[in-house]
Amino acid sequence: MTTLDPGRALQKEGTDAPTSGAPNVPDRPALEGLESKWLETWQQQGTYAFQRPQGDPAQTREQVFSIDTPPPTVSGSLHVGHVFSYTHTDLIARYQRMRGKHVFYPIGWDDNGLPTERRVQNFYGVRCDPSVPYDPDFTPPTKPDPKRQVPISRRNFIDLCHQLTSVDEKAFEDLWRRVGLSVDWSSVYTTIGDDTITVAQKAFLRNVARGEAYLAEAPTVWDVTFQTAVAQAEIEARDYPGAYHKVQFHPADGSDPVIIETTRPELIAACVSLIAHPDDERYQHLFGTTVTSPVFGVELPVKAHPAAEPDKGSGLVMCCTFGDLTDVTWWRELQLPARVIIGRDGRILREVPEWIAEGEAAAAYQQLAGKTTFSAREAMVELLRESGDLIGDPTPTQRKANFYENGDKPLEIVSTRQWYITNGGRDPELKKTFLQRGEELGWVPEHMKYRYDNWVNGLNGDWLISRQRYFGVPFPVWYPLDGNGEPDYAHPITPDEDVLPVDPSSDLPPGYTEAQRGAPHGFVGDPDVMDTWAISSLSPQVVCGWERDPELFKITFPMDLNTHAHEIIRTWLFSRVVRAHFENGSLPWKRSMISGFVMDPDRKKMSKSKGNAVVPTDVLERYGSDAVRWRAAKARPGLDSPFDEREMKVGRRLALKVLNASKFVLSYGVPEPGTPITEPVDQALMSALQLVITEATEAFEAYDYTGALEVTERFFWQFCDDYLEVVKERAYGAAGEDAARSAHAALSVTLDVVLRLLAPFLPFATEEVWSWWPHPGSNAGSIHNASWPTVDEVPNPEGRGDALLLEAVASALIAIRGAKSSAKVSMKTEVTRIEFAGKGEVLERLQQVEADLRAVGRITGEVHWAESDTDLDVAVELAQA
Repeated sequence: MTTLDPGRALQKEGTDAPTSGAPNVPDRPALEGLESKWLETWQQQGTYAFQRPQGDPAQTREQVFSIDTPPPTVSGSLHVGHVFSYTHTDLIARYQRMRGKHVFYPIGWDDNGLPTERRVQNFYGVRCDPSVPYDPDFTPPTKPDPKRQVPISRRNFIDLCHQLTSVDEKAFEDLWRRVGLSVDWSSVYTTIGDDTITVAQKAFLRNVARGEAYLAEAPTVWDVTFQTAVAQAEIEARDYPGAYHKVQFHPADGSDPVIIETTRPELIAACVSLIAHPDDERYQHLFGTTVTSPVFGVELPVKAHPAAEPDKGSGLVMCCTFGDLTDVTWWRELQLPARVIIGRDGRILREVPEWIAEGEAAAAYQQLAGKTTFSAREAMVELLRESGDLIGDPTPTQRKANFYENGDKPLEIVSTRQWYITNGGRDPELKKTFLQRGEELGWVPEHMKYRYDNWVNGLNGDWLISRQRYFGVPFPVWYPLDGNGEPDYAHPITPDEDVLPVDPSSDLPPGYTEAQRGAPHGFVGDPDVMDTWAISSLSPQVVCGWERDPELFKITFPMDLNTHAHEIIRTWLFSRVVRAHFENGSLPWKRSMISGFVMDPDRKKMSKSKGNAVVPTDVLERYGSDAVRWRAAKARPGLDSPFDEREMKVGRRLALKVLNASKFVLSYGVPEPGTPITEPVDQALMSALQLVITEATEAFEAYDYTGALEVTERFFWQFCDDYLEVVKERAYGAAGEDAARSAHAALSVTLDVVLRLLAPFLPFATEEVWSWWPHPGSNAGSIHNASWPTVDEVPNPEGRGDALLLEAVASALIAIRGAKSSAKVSMKTEVTRIEFAGKGEVLERLQQVEADLRAVGRITGEVHWAESDTDLDVAVELAQA
């Protein structure tokens, strides 16, 4: 690759390039300092501020392009994968802005919920205890000890949450600004802000009023560490060591014992039935009969269910309330009793259950009472050995257990009262409706729809939206108390919408006084908060001003684009579809663009827990934002991309080349508008440029930002490596004034267009070059508010330019350079004879630019042309040193 001398045009004597504007080009263009310079300028000038189009909102909706982006959890940490995904969104935003759209591109922070609470607890050395009174003068410990956390009131705890998240939000904002996200920073929202709380509470109250949200006592997936309910979307299966235990149950008729195999013998006291597949011939005689459980002697029915697996263990299994989600299904469908023995703390309930008889059975249960499930399992194995009902020793196995995505202990299923929103998990018709919504949504790439369909089809229960935490959006609900001070959950008290937001722990329900809080015949506030997904599921309504700004809502909703990585299709994407369907009767957006994962070099997903995450500030500091954005744009929608830091050097090299090549082009000045482009190779460049505009535009319209970058970058390097080399002698005036003007005009048009094509990818380098000379009309000011280039603005009368000529020139230059390189001589070495052999049409193209080839190749001798069947062969004879 030939290195250009960007200052050569200024050094050549006797050349005065015609100009209409005086470019102000720095002596030594550099990438260092560009980010801070332009970030400050963009902020001061409001470059990316959303401007509402003038006119009737119903008529101006098509002028707006609105984007819904995921609010990052500020209590967490970001890695380079997040930067890639958010950059993908920004590429589309910048393109649409240059296409003339009013881009509505807000961003928010997800700052509530369990991750924030854990961070506050560890950072300040405190824990929330709602029984502790509020202390207005409270200050956190000067030396926090996470192992000895100080109990503080809920209000004090929430104050600390707000205090810490404000610091985290500033750090996140600084990072995203550094990346160059063109969001409107005046429209930042938080998931715990008053506007968000109002939207979340209002939507919830309407869900309740329409019967889409309900309160129910039901089996609940529970994390014993965090003491909170967990939704299906937050569950992940992990390998967990266990052991199979062969246990005897005794038929009531006195026949031979039957054997089950279980990894959870501690739940035998919670067993409500034995179950086998209806076609399993081994157990046909048992269906409709009863057996008694070992140790406890509880009589249990034997039932059939198609979900039982004949080839798993003995084919006969326990149904316990509740060991796993299959138990819940059997319990519900077979209408079995609930015999729960595990409490919210993950320990065996201390009181002997009523279904266990007094005497030996009760005494055996007492040996389990109060123990963790792990300790109870060991104790139960000893009891089974003593009773003779354990056959052989337990067989170790590696089983799949369900964990909360943020937890480190297996989940339990306990009976609790929770709020739910219907989502089709228990309503086949509603499930069909949400599958149809998936059909209506545009998917980029299309195969991501299968993930959505698989999730919806696999739903087995409604969406649990309540959490037993403190920092979040409270449920706007109170419950009346009866004469014994017990809540009447069947008649909840809700506020009017015009008083929202409310906090039932401190605000009063209509018609009550503070003295009645917690008193018989008084009231009590709902103590729970909404799941973070129940809040962020309303992000389109929050940012678009639902019922707060009707005009804004009309011109932005449904939004045009939703973007995020594929792992939250099941959570954030689906939950927003549910809420918009119920509240607005539509999808929340027209299209979803889904990013893949950024993988480490071993193709493993990056994560902090695995220790393979690359901190974005490190690569941004080393290579610059443009280089990181360039690499992000190489990752196509929906495809996982392995990360190799060395690739950043290529992106940085491109950004630096933009500066230096631009300086070289502008060294000739800026020609007068309309300067004719007359030379064949210049016209060929215009044809090629038109093709690049077409292909890049088509790619962006299809949300293929990678394709747009590839076609533009390929042209840019060809422009630098071949065209600039071919044309520079003529541009100096070696072939006369008219030929020089043609070169100047072609150079200027190409630079103007290519900078705009690269602007979404390299916003800092392109903005810097754009500022070096004045631009007319709508292209004045920032390049990021300039118009996207069109084919019509490229001068190519009657399509005279032959784009294939550039390819022929490139092949000829490669051959000439290759000959000199093989001979180990300077590129300035003269060529005394050269022969071009190839097909007639190729030779005809090259003959048009013989003068340019002679100049760049230092061809001083004869040029011979010979037709052949090959595309192009070049024979070079060099002058002797």
